Amino acid sequence: MIFERIAPEQHDTLDGVPEPSETPRLIGHAQAAAMLAAAYRAGKLPHALILAGPHGIGKATLAFHLAHHLLKYPDFKAAPEALTVPDPASPLFRQIATGAHPSVLHLTRPANDKTKSFKTVLTVDEIRKVSRFLSMTSHDGSYRVVIVDPADDMNTNAANALLKNLEEPPARTLFILIVHAPGSLLPTIRSRCQMVRLTPLTPDELMAVLENVEPPPPEDPAARAALAERAGGSARNAILLTQYGGLEIAGALDALVAAAKPDIAGAHRLAEAVAGRDQAIQFDIFNRRALDLLSAAASEAALAGDLARAKTLSEAWHEALNTISEAETYNLDKKQHALTMIDRLKSAMRM
Repeated sequence: MIFERIAPEQHDTLDGVPEPSETPRLIGHAQAAAMLAAAYRAGKLPHALILAGPHGIGKATLAFHLAHHLLKYPDFKAAPEALTVPDPASPLFRQIATGAHPSVLHLTRPANDKTKSFKTVLTVDEIRKVSRFLSMTSHDGSYRVVIVDPADDMNTNAANALLKNLEEPPARTLFILIVHAPGSLLPTIRSRCQMVRLTPLTPDELMAVLENVEPPPPEDPAARAALAERAGGSARNAILLTQYGGLEIAGALDALVAAAKPDIAGAHRLAEAVAGRDQAIQFDIFNRRALDLLSAAASEAALAGDLARAKTLSEAWHEALNTISEAETYNLDKKQHALTMIDRLKSAMRM
C-alpha cells in the first residue's frame, strides 16, 4: 500500500506512517469516542478537554476525529450518535489534514530554523496564535477547535499564555489538550478542563494499527505477543521497535546496564549506532528507553517500600530528562551523550 502524506511534517513524524490529522480510522477508545459524541449531541460538550494517556495510543487521532465531527455537523441536534468516520476523499478531511481549515488550529513544536529541525518545546509564540485565531469569526458559525499536541511540551510562558485563553473562551470554542503525563500541567490548567483518560491499546487493536503500515507485524503469534508486551499498548512504540531497530537498541541498553562489569566496547558500539547523522529516531529510542528503565526501577522500589531508593531513582530520571533536553537544544555530541547516559544508568541502578 503506497501512502501519500498530505499533513505537514511534525517533530515526531515517522516515514510511511500517517499523521493523526490524516488518519481516517480510529482504532480503540470506543467508549471515549461514544461519550464525546453523546455530549456534543446533547449540547453538553465542555469548552476544554484533556485527552490523557501514554504516548502513541491515538489521543491526537481522536482529537482530529472529534474536530471533524463538529465541523461536519455544526448543528449539534442533527449530529449522529457516534463520531462520524472521516472520508479521505472529502474536502473537509483534506482541509483539516493539510492544516488549511480556518476553524482548526493545531499547535505543536515549531520548526527550528537554526538547526533545520524542530524546537524541543512548544513555545509561547505558538500559543499566542490562539488569540489571533479566536479573534476571527468562524466562517460558517461552526466550532473553532484548538488542538495542543502535546500540552506536555509547553514551557512555563506558553502554559501561562494558554491559561489566559482557557479562562474566558468564546462560545462554540473547543480546546483539546493532548497530554502524556497530566501531572506535568499546571493545576490551574487541569482545573479548567474535563479529563478524558485513554487506555493503552489491546494486543488485537495494536495489531490492527500495524496492519496499515509497512512492514506489517510478524505472523508468528509468539512474536506478536512479545511485540505487544514490549510496546505497552502504544502503536508508536510498536512501530519504532519493528522498523527502527528499537528492539535491538533497547535490548543492548538493558544488557549494558545489567552487566556486572562495564562493557566499554559494547557501550561504544551502541553509542555509535544511535549517534549517526541520520539516526535521529534511533537516538530518541535510546533516550526513551533510558528514561523508561529509571521510571520502572523507581516504581519497583516504591512498591517494595524502599522509598529512599525510589526517591534517588526519581531524581536520576529528572536529571536524565534535563540532560536529554540539553543535548537536543544545544545539538551536543550525541555519541558522548549516549556514553554518559549509559554510565549514569549503571551508577543509578547500583544505588
